[in-house]
Amino acid sequence: MQPDSRFELPIPELTTTHLRLRGFRQSDFEAYATIMADPDVARFLGFGGALSRDDAWRQMAMILGHWVLRGFGLWAVEEKATGRLLGRIGCHYPEGFPGFEIGYTIARHAWGRGYAREGAAAALAYARDVLHQTDILSVIRPDNARSIRVAESLGAVAAETVEFFGAPSVLYRYPPS
Repeated sequence: MQPDSRFELPIPELTTTHLRLRGFRQSDFEAYATIMADPDVARFLGFGGALSRDDAWRQMAMILGHWVLRGFGLWAVEEKATGRLLGRIGCHYPEGFPGFEIGYTIARHAWGRGYAREGAAAALAYARDVLHQTDILSVIRPDNARSIRVAESLGAVAAETVEFFGAPSVLYRYPPS
């Protein structure tokens, strides 16, 4: 089925030095499903397991629905130089989350290039400057050293530990701008 452009959501686009943060498209599905099927990528997300194709589809639909229901959400992360989908980064606050979160998930082949930090910095600026959020956090599992480094590099400080998707997670709080 071909998407009908009449139904495109008005999702703002952000650009950084290396990245384009934009709304997900139907054409992103194959790459997104591949990224989320990688157990190393999904290790610290949700219940800690790789997603099936069906679950990746439902998650992409939830991401787009979040934009409709909340007016903000996660962006598809595209490498500007190649147009390749690298993952998702953005602001979200689904029902049941402990607060307004900056979240980031990058494909394993793109790890170590600073993309998570670059995209998360853009999302954090958007949260502060456009959405006027002051209480911003990232929910991170204690063993997720990569995500902890990203959050701390953006000024987040470990606060309380909460039970999240059946496992202890630390709320990293970002200071007000």
